[in-house]
Amino acid sequence: MAPRLLIAVAMFFMAAAPARADLVQLNWTHGGDQLARAAGGTELAPELRIWRVPAYAVADLRRAGVVRLSHTERLVPTLGLALQQATDPLVPQQWWRVAVGADAVDSPGPGKPVTVVDSGIDLTHPEFASRPNTTALNRQTIDEIDEDHGTEVSSVIGAPNNGVGVVGVYPNAVLRVWDASPFGFLSEGSAIQGIYEAAKLGPGVINLSFGGEDDDPLLDDAIRFAFREGSLIVAAAGNDGSTGSPPNYPAFYPHVLTIAATNEDNRVAAFSSISPTVDLAAPGVNIPVAEPISQEPGGYISASGTSFASPLVAGAAAWVWTVRPDLDNTQLFELMRRSATDIAAPGFDSASGYGLLNIPRALGFRTPKQDPQEPNEQPREIEAHGLFPSGVPPLTTPARPAGSISARVDHAEDPLDLYRIWAPGKRTLRARVTGAVRVRLLERANRVHSLAIGKNGVAVYRNLGAGRYVYVEVLPATRLAEYQLRITAARK
Repeated sequence: MAPRLLIAVAMFFMAAAPARADLVQLNWTHGGDQLARAAGGTELAPELRIWRVPAYAVADLRRAGVVRLSHTERLVPTLGLALQQATDPLVPQQWWRVAVGADAVDSPGPGKPVTVVDSGIDLTHPEFASRPNTTALNRQTIDEIDEDHGTEVSSVIGAPNNGVGVVGVYPNAVLRVWDASPFGFLSEGSAIQGIYEAAKLGPGVINLSFGGEDDDPLLDDAIRFAFREGSLIVAAAGNDGSTGSPPNYPAFYPHVLTIAATNEDNRVAAFSSISPTVDLAAPGVNIPVAEPISQEPGGYISASGTSFASPLVAGAAAWVWTVRPDLDNTQLFELMRRSATDIAAPGFDSASGYGLLNIPRALGFRTPKQDPQEPNEQPREIEAHGLFPSGVPPLTTPARPAGSISARVDHAEDPLDLYRIWAPGKRTLRARVTGAVRVRLLERANRVHSLAIGKNGVAVYRNLGAGRYVYVEVLPATRLAEYQLRITAARK
């Protein structure tokens, strides 16, 4: 977004919003919710303790000791580019159907849901007016010029095969939409609330076709929550490939399936951001999409951007998940990457990830192993009353001093695994790993201090004091590594 446009957007937001607001994450101090509500706050994600609070009231909440983190709520740009008029009939213009194999196999009936967190959609549009299995999770608005994006993205996923306009990648998808543009433009707080609400409905696919250069730990928390709840999060890589490809959030976060855009030649589009977090690519150039009737009487335009590559993968992932319901989200994440068609140098590259979306191959690809307990990179993700109320059970306990687990780590998407284990008093603790990984034992109170660093796959620690919990940390030695971890305790 150009600087002048950003200024204009900010001025509009300040004029449209009732008051400048901060996003606030409360700590576990008793009474914090009551204080935030009394200050005029709105609860966005209860289990994450995230609120939207009038900015003038935040200082008082800080003085009361109930604030863990706060920052001014920002606007979030969508990731579509310049639009061009398209002419009917439109289905023959959907070149992407052949590119990803959507024309080679029949899509299933309704199954795993796809939630679009974006601007509102035009529910009066011919693609959506009588479409079954379409649910608006909140009030949908399309009044402002930038509020066409949600309609466009949703049509790429689930426009029905009704003889009108375009056909989505998964025409019969269970489509849910969350309007994250309460003031005419996407806002962080509303996006966080949409991700949270989608996750609480149960495992499904969540599409995020927006992003920006500002890292927001509260948005990251919402994504981690959704992943822990069993959902697959798909996000657009960004459109800054010709301007240095700065980090783009949320696509840059771990546990997000990040999607680049390709053109009609199955090459990565020049605008598509290049990043080590890109997982795979999908068509994102000259994509026919539905447009709100109030903004385009013809109802359809052609659009480009990673905004439209992302929903292609989101819809395809829901299709695969519907056909293969025994997969969990960690398996689906890996399957979509491994089944892609390599379109660049062999293996992974930062422009196309593992390759171009291939739906027929994904439907029959071998099932990857599960990756349990994710996300588990931080103590607050595994300890009770951290990010998640219940945390994660320890791998070993005083009653069960030996244990094992099989998992995987990925340099960009899952940079480490952290487990809580019991170190018995006057015993020698051993953590053994097999696979291209590194292991070490850490103090629970201070992870900076290593109790033991693994040598030849074994970290050994002699606990001379009383029994206590410590951490074992597993890190990848290559980009992607599967491993098995075994914990034992003995007198020597």
